[in-house]
Amino acid sequence: MYHKDHPFVFEYGGAEFRVDYEPDESTSDIFGGNSNWRGPVWVQMNYLLVESLRKYHRFYGDSLKVECPAGSGNMMDLWEVAKEISRRVTGIFIRDENGRRPVHGGTEQYRVDPAWMDLVLLYEYFHGDTGKGLGASHQTARPDGQALWQR
Repeated sequence: MYHKDHPFVFEYGGAEFRVDYEPDESTSDIFGGNSNWRGPVWVQMNYLLVESLRKYHRFYGDSLKVECPAGSGNMMDLWEVAKEISRRVTGIFIRDENGRRPVHGGTEQYRVDPAWMDLVLLYEYFHGDTGKGLGASHQTARPDGQALWQR
């Protein structure tokens, strides 16, 4: 999100190239399109990060603490950081006090229709600010179109 106020600007051959803050769909393919490394939330990358943090915590224990989130002044050990990242990612799929799940964006059908309210879709990636599902949807569907994951 740092790039929202401070875009990375690179000048080459008289042309200017920018990396802006893009929490969802990329506006340019020049720096990798929807890169796994910035912008949208990719659950797979977060899973790898969480597992790595847990393994490093087993080695370092509570002695290694890092600031989480960055700039907060809040120090956590690596297990706590892994837990916080897990909480944030799983929060995309959990209903809020109004029955809305961030993954569904503002689509009311998932909140009010009994036939849809327990359907939780897994998308390819998610909006970095809102958690709304983006990219290929129905990553949890069987070949017959039925969802694999319903609560």
